[in-house]
Amino acid sequence: MASRSVVVALNGIRFTLRSFPRQNVLSSLVIKRTFYDYCKEPFQPLNREPKWMSAEEAVQIIKSGDTVFVHGAAATPRKLVPAMVEHAKKEKLKNITVCHIHTEGAAEYNHPDCEGIFRSNSFFVGGNCREAINSGRGDFVPIFLGEIPFLFHREIVKPDVALVQVTPPDNHGYCSLGSSVDCTRAAVQHSKVIIGQVNPRLPRTFGDGLIHKSHFDALVEGQVELPELKPPKLTDVELTIGKLIADNLVVNGATLQMGIGSIPDAVLASLKGHKDLGVHSEMFSDGVVDLVESGCITNHQKKIQPGKIVGSFTIGTRRLFDFMDNNPFIMMMDVGYVNSIPIIATNPKVTAINSCIEIDLAGQVVSDSIGTRIYSGFGGQVDFLRGAAVCHDGLGKPILAMPSLSSKGDSKITPFIKQGAGVVTTRAHVHYVVTEYGIAFLFGKNIRQRAHALIEIAHPTHRESLEKAAFERLKCMPSP
Repeated sequence: MASRSVVVALNGIRFTLRSFPRQNVLSSLVIKRTFYDYCKEPFQPLNREPKWMSAEEAVQIIKSGDTVFVHGAAATPRKLVPAMVEHAKKEKLKNITVCHIHTEGAAEYNHPDCEGIFRSNSFFVGGNCREAINSGRGDFVPIFLGEIPFLFHREIVKPDVALVQVTPPDNHGYCSLGSSVDCTRAAVQHSKVIIGQVNPRLPRTFGDGLIHKSHFDALVEGQVELPELKPPKLTDVELTIGKLIADNLVVNGATLQMGIGSIPDAVLASLKGHKDLGVHSEMFSDGVVDLVESGCITNHQKKIQPGKIVGSFTIGTRRLFDFMDNNPFIMMMDVGYVNSIPIIATNPKVTAINSCIEIDLAGQVVSDSIGTRIYSGFGGQVDFLRGAAVCHDGLGKPILAMPSLSSKGDSKITPFIKQGAGVVTTRAHVHYVVTEYGIAFLFGKNIRQRAHALIEIAHPTHRESLEKAAFERLKCMPSP
């Protein structure tokens, strides 16, 4: 049955209200969305109450052509996502856009049988989206992590519905976005309808992630265990890289940013002898807990939020989530703030540690794709490499690290990047590059010197061929 529109006047202002005959449960809530005409601030209590209902009832508000934002990382609302997909199939809906950063779980909207019903639009690509994107059923937006909130604030992306996971309301009515504030706060501010999966297993966190229950149109009971990413068993190569970085590039009092992956984990594992480290990072995982408990991370010397870990989202195990829960030592903030280059640069000795897929002999860095095949995203790599490079005290260290060889035995330092690959970090951004064979410092070096420095840390079996390729490209020998 089709929806109907009714125009009403209130204090001289005209409003268009939609009613949904098959959706009586939510029709009154759509009308009350007029509270957002004067307040989109999640901290502000509104004179309205959310309706508690089942996931199946809540997602009935989604219709053909809608844009749906889905909360990401460990906070992916795994009760709401499958319910949305089943509703869309049952009602034969079409052309629904699902936007998000990396999410956990099956991402049922990406399955081949959902083609024409859903199309995902990823701001950062997780494993559950790669096949859909690389098969043409999904999309990827190249964007710096710190700029994703602009998509909502500037109305480039206009969510009709936001599906988020939150903690139960406290005695003042406030829920928490928990382990993932990132771009979710901005998406919630600009969504017409907000549906919350309430999960007591989600850690309650301090910072920008608080949202008053009155901003929700529907709340769904959804206690489930959070998806966990257990720390990988580190290889000898990764441990060597971690020790090289820890021993040579991380100093006492440094403010750390760690990207995701085994190499940042290997660095953290090698920092047990350091003192007064701080954390200001878009994400962090279990390795940070060990360093806090051993007294290595104190945040004493930070200028931004001194004494506190600052993050935007986390991925890890139950141990990490329990450490975060109701812990004032941690501030989970909007990613536009965490990844702001001027804010990053204010902290002392900013040390940004990120990994990558491929680097050519001039220093161009590929981090989001393997040739034309999309693999991940820009994330916070450039935000933090730049923040470290312009660190106010002049002591920042922008670091890129990777094994010298791919899993297939190919050199990850290459004469040219693969055809179709995307440059995430330009050669002008690159300072330190680390493999298990050493550290190359590229800042201020010309292309001939860069090629020499990178060949020196390439795998020995590939150095001769890289040197020949460099000569063909540069018409001279690479030299220090």
